[in-house]
Order: sequence, then structure tokens, then C-alpha cells
Amino acid sequence: MIAILDYGAGNLRSVQNTLAELGSEYALVRDGAGLRDASKIVLPGVGHFGQMMRALDALDVREALVERIGAGVPFLGICLGLQALFETSEEAPEVRGLGIFEGPVRRFPAGARVPHMGWNALDVRPESKLVRNLDARPYVYFAHSYYVPLNQRASATCTYEETFTAALEAENVFGVQFHPEKSGAVGLRIVRNFLEL
Repeated sequence: MIAILDYGAGNLRSVQNTLAELGSEYALVRDGAGLRDASKIVLPGVGHFGQMMRALDALDVREALVERIGAGVPFLGICLGLQALFETSEEAPEVRGLGIFEGPVRRFPAGARVPHMGWNALDVRPESKLVRNLDARPYVYFAHSYYVPLNQRASATCTYEETFTAALEAENVFGVQFHPEKSGAVGLRIVRNFLEL
């Protein structure tokens, strides 16, 4: 069973529609027991890093989420769901992320027009499992003011003011800064790639 972690994210319905369009069975979960039954986990996210992390803590799912990721369950974080994997965010420096990966999430530099909103091309690394079977520079839809800096886990990058991690892959952990659920056929292919892992 694919679990969509429901903490009240604004893009939850779009993610459900995407999985339904791909013919995938899923369940909305709001507790650790639901996460522990999952064969794959999707964490959607829009809005504010601090609010999201506080919502996850209010549901008491942080420990179960970290445990399942550590156990090798395939995980896909979307937008804030990607950012949650890191230790902190400049959006809410007092709030702890999941800490799966070291380092902070950064804000675009002063003077940049934020949010970065709209369609941009990805530069994809050839070994990517998530962003494959697509054109050389696929276009996807972004809506964010904070970003994950470049790191060795980046499987796709995007340049807006500066180059940042647009997709991340590390064993069973996958994350995208863009919104595949709003990226048309390209987004469907990316989600299908995750489901077929």
C-alpha cells in the first residue's frame, strides 16, 4: 500500500488525483501505524516549513517516518516534503527538520523575485532513476521561495538566480522541489517512475 501522509497540505488532492490517474492504490494516513503498514510513502507539501514540521509533530509521526525511511521503505517528498528531509530551514530556523540529511534549506538571495513560480527546465543526471524516460531537459512546475543547495545526492538541478537541487535520490529516498502533480505528462512519468521502483 502506498501511504500519502495527510497532515493537511494544500496539494494533497492533486497528489491523490495523480496516483488515481496512474491506477495506483493508496491510502491517506495520519498516524505512525499507517506509515508502518506502507510499502511506499509520499509526503506532499506546500506552505511554511515550520507549520509543516509542527503539524507532523502534532500527529506524532516524526519517529515513525524516520524509522520507515531508515528501514528502506521508498519515500518521495514533494516540495516541502523534500525540504523536510534536512536538518533546518532558513524559513523557520528554530524548527527541526527530519534530519535524514545534513545541512539547511536556504532562501533565494536578496533581490531574487520570490516565490520562484512557473515552468523551468531540469538538467538531469544520466543515472537518475526518478527523472528518466523523458526529454533531455524536461520542463516542470515550481512554486517555492526556499531551496535545497546543490549536493552529491542531486539527480536533477534547476537554475533560478542560482543552481539548486531540483530532484534528490539516495537509495530509497527521493525528493523533488517541483510539483509533479502540476507538471502534466512529465510529472505523471516521474511519479510513475517512483511507483515502479
